[in-house]
Amino acid sequence: MSVIYLLISISIMVAIGFFIAFIRAVKTGQYDDDYTPSVRILFDDELIKSDSNKPKVDSTETK
Repeated sequence: MSVIYLLISISIMVAIGFFIAFIRAVKTGQYDDDYTPSVRILFDDELIKSDSNKPKVDSTETK
């Protein structure tokens, strides 16, 4: 039974270590996206063009 307590305590310590490493990586900007903002302007024009290609429906038409 003491082995189970030892394994649980070691696994909790490892989990805390990974959590601390994750928090540190987030605070230092490891997961910041530097690429997308620079190319976002290139994709905006394509979205506008695809919206203008949709057929317009006249709401006054009755079926």
